[in-house]
Amino acid sequence: MTRTAGRAATTSSYSITMRLHTAPDHGVVGAVATAISEVGGIVTGIDVAESSHERLVVDVTCSAADAEHAERLQEAAAAVPGVTVHKTSDRVFLLHIGGKIEVSSKVPLRNRDDLSMAYTPGVGRVSLALAEHPEDVRRLTVKGNSVAVVTDGSAVLGLGNIGPGAALPVMEGKAALFKRFADIDAWPICLDSQDTDEIVRAVQLIAPGFGGINLEDIAAPRCFEIERRLRETLDIPVFHDDQHGTAIVVLAALTNALRVVGKDLGSIRAVVSGAGAAGSAIVTLMLAAGVEDVVVYDRFGCLSRHDETLPPAQRELAGRTNPRDVRGDLRAALDGADVFIGVSAPGVLDASWIPDMAQDPVVFALANPDPEVDPAEAAKHAAVVASGRSDYPNQINNVLAFPGVFRGLLDARATDVTVEMMLRAAEAIAGVVTDDQLNPSFIIPSVFHPDVPTAVATAIREG
Repeated sequence: MTRTAGRAATTSSYSITMRLHTAPDHGVVGAVATAISEVGGIVTGIDVAESSHERLVVDVTCSAADAEHAERLQEAAAAVPGVTVHKTSDRVFLLHIGGKIEVSSKVPLRNRDDLSMAYTPGVGRVSLALAEHPEDVRRLTVKGNSVAVVTDGSAVLGLGNIGPGAALPVMEGKAALFKRFADIDAWPICLDSQDTDEIVRAVQLIAPGFGGINLEDIAAPRCFEIERRLRETLDIPVFHDDQHGTAIVVLAALTNALRVVGKDLGSIRAVVSGAGAAGSAIVTLMLAAGVEDVVVYDRFGCLSRHDETLPPAQRELAGRTNPRDVRGDLRAALDGADVFIGVSAPGVLDASWIPDMAQDPVVFALANPDPEVDPAEAAKHAAVVASGRSDYPNQINNVLAFPGVFRGLLDARATDVTVEMMLRAAEAIAGVVTDDQLNPSFIIPSVFHPDVPTAVATAIREG
């Protein structure tokens, strides 16, 4: 991404291609590029589609900051003398036409002989063998490399409760990431119910066809019970990525951030803003990793075990945290803290409070798309800053965890995901960053680093 003064960063998420009709004067094309630049757009491509003595047909591709900004880019192009904007295509929507994933055959079907082995009558022999030896299902079917990505559409990205149909593009994307980074066949399962019993039963019914279940974008606290019940009843691993994937990557990044500032997990004081699915899982994994002093802050204030008015989920979390019984608001919790981790809401942390933290503070502002504090402002006071955004250093991205986690689980034919596995996965991700590479702007590897999925899978499989 590229940042322009006074405007949010332009992004390929709002990339458009304008087809322009102009006079056959290439100087006009340059004027269009200048006009787009003057209103904060970034031209990424100019292609002449047609050329004649009468006119040029030019496709101009550019990135905007948001939908409103994209409209301004079109207006700027149309205002250039001699230019007509014939049509505009949104490149993101074009990419999604027909979906992003497909099924392809791994075996040739060239003739009757192939068909007889892949399908009837040959397949009947395999089915009979599996009826007698069900333990071979993973070896002789797609089950051994398949994950169901299950959602009810109730907590999709930062979009909220948008339903199963609207969630499908996100689940398709998740499936594509599984394939790209771990060669796992993942299938989007979007359930038209937000009833806990129905969701649990639906997953139980489809489980025989999968080697693992990835729960995705299911709102808290329902997600906690769904995961618990499925783990108790299924013989395949169930992993809620919004909880555990986030926690793994956060712990990996925190481990390396503390290497930068010369502190260790057992001695820090940490504040976690947000007691939902992600916050609860982050706290659980931090405690398992040896952090002893964690204060959790949410809309009820600093969670305290002595507060009997808390809802059950917050009360359980309070019982495992806040050993000094800190009370009050977020600013009070931050006083003297070494680490802030936000998985809550935009703007809850004022950058002017960071100097009240301990020396060389670490700030992870992970709310997406708008973080708890502007990372650029936080960087003026904190030693290390991370966010969920790709236009700043140190992006905390679950893609670093879940492909490798499931690759290891499937390879090991695991029946469950344990805290010990997740700790090893976090250690593996952190270890990809070498001592020579480590610095305040590089505490976590790129999602495209080829060693990450393999390192995580090995840690899960062989630990």
